[in-house]
Amino acid sequence: MGFTLDLSRAASVAAAPTKPNLCGLTRKGLVEALIAADVVPAPKARMRANQMWRWIHHYGVTDFEAMTDIAKETRAVLAQAFSLTRPEIVERQVSKDGTRKWLIRMAPGIEVETVYIPDVGRAGALCVSSQVGCTLNCTFCHTGTQALVRNLTAAEIVAQVQVARDDLDEWPSPKEDRRLSNIVFMGMGEPLYNLDNVADAIDIISDGEGIAISRRRITVSTSGVVPELEALGNRTQAMLAISLHATNDPLRDVLVPLNKKYPIEQLMAGIRAYPGLSNARRVTFEYVMLKGVNDSPAEALALVKLMKGVPAKINLIPFNPWPGTDYVCSDWGAIEKFAAILNRAGFASPIRTPRGRDILAACGQLKSESEKVRASARRKAVAEPEVLDSPAA
Repeated sequence: MGFTLDLSRAASVAAAPTKPNLCGLTRKGLVEALIAADVVPAPKARMRANQMWRWIHHYGVTDFEAMTDIAKETRAVLAQAFSLTRPEIVERQVSKDGTRKWLIRMAPGIEVETVYIPDVGRAGALCVSSQVGCTLNCTFCHTGTQALVRNLTAAEIVAQVQVARDDLDEWPSPKEDRRLSNIVFMGMGEPLYNLDNVADAIDIISDGEGIAISRRRITVSTSGVVPELEALGNRTQAMLAISLHATNDPLRDVLVPLNKKYPIEQLMAGIRAYPGLSNARRVTFEYVMLKGVNDSPAEALALVKLMKGVPAKINLIPFNPWPGTDYVCSDWGAIEKFAAILNRAGFASPIRTPRGRDILAACGQLKSESEKVRASARRKAVAEPEVLDSPAA
């Protein structure tokens, strides 16, 4: 079984920072913040920002006093004007398979889940969220049952990476032997409905003098917001993943309701025009395996036909159950037959091993704690006769 470390009581004693936090600003934003606060003269702002950038994003410091190549007096002024604090970690869970999940509170009522999956990509992948909740209502996805609260800022997206690297003890940014080597925007929310902040966050994460994760190792997954695909490619040069799950419009209309707005024909045309798409930069199609819904050999053959001429690989995802769902995972034999048809057609079609199921950290299982009954409340319910609402976890 996985185990949970509830940090909410310890974190609650710390007052939320009121000073502007520099940890998630772009290089341009950092320069502008130093000038606006009248902390650094404009002619020196870029030089000072470059120094601070390396301390914040390469070394991961959270205390201005650690910036030893900046004068002590200047460090004191910076500390008075700004903050470098991390968001509150409400809960940290570790699965029996090594997957880690953090519930992170960015602000009151603004909570997201972020998941680190070891042995994915080159070394390990971090699944980050781009929104609190989601508007897409994909019927097989737990996150889709939570209404959208708001977009995350670029700083809040970057903070998820910083929290993970703190926990993995991965500062300063290693050149080799990274434990966190890949970033996937596959957490809560639709990234292309928050493209400005996602693009800024990718600029920060990929900067070679900071966290330095290559854009080739950053993947953005979308359910198919077709008008934003070209902008995503041009602005981020990120790898593209498509949450597909069906090969025909009637079924995809049910599984991914966004399809009613951007049907499969439009989606495939947008994918074929994605900037940089090639055999070296293939699009990944995500296909969740639902028993009796989309897992027949006929569906596999239809998928082969749909993918014709597209440099692609197809991730087959065994459905990860969550309380309240009516869907069931396909039988293993059906998944293997489906994969064999794709393989014979020349498509790489790995079957994704479910990770973190025991802590609801697997694909499609994320949901903010603001939508759940907290673990502490559940313990209280056992100890007291008062009846609480059942958790939606």
